Amino acid sequence: MIELDTIHKMWEQDSCINENELDRASIDTSKLHAKYLQLFNTARLTLKRRELELAELKQEKWRYFTGKMTKEEMDSRQWKYDPFNGTNKPMRSELDSYIDSDKDIQKIIIKIEYLKIVADAIEEILNNLKWRHSAIKNCIDWRKFTSGI
Repeated sequence: MIELDTIHKMWEQDSCINENELDRASIDTSKLHAKYLQLFNTARLTLKRRELELAELKQEKWRYFTGKMTKEEMDSRQWKYDPFNGTNKPMRSELDSYIDSDKDIQKIIIKIEYLKIVADAIEEILNNLKWRHSAIKNCIDWRKFTSGI
């Protein structure tokens, strides 16, 4: 997955329209759209995988916190046998707060939020590209106006 900083740097270069090559800028719009559409699709698919990973981990953590996980499963995940460190087992209504505050869950949530920001940034770039022809037309119209045509 491409980093947000890399996307920003790429767009900083790609967003520039050379006023002396407006025809080239118009032609390149389709190529840029294809480039960022590919990045957008990759980001959305990665985001979906992470969301599914979160759902699966939440189910595992629920089993872990309710005591329904075997010792072998805990060993394979390297989780402690006592998730509550000797304190009383919480009521079922409190389990969601334990699951949501779990470090493994939070790591995935942070990744999901980052991927949402990446996807949103690329979507904004795609929206900008959608209207790039208007910016090019405005440049041409301005040149016509200033030259008296």
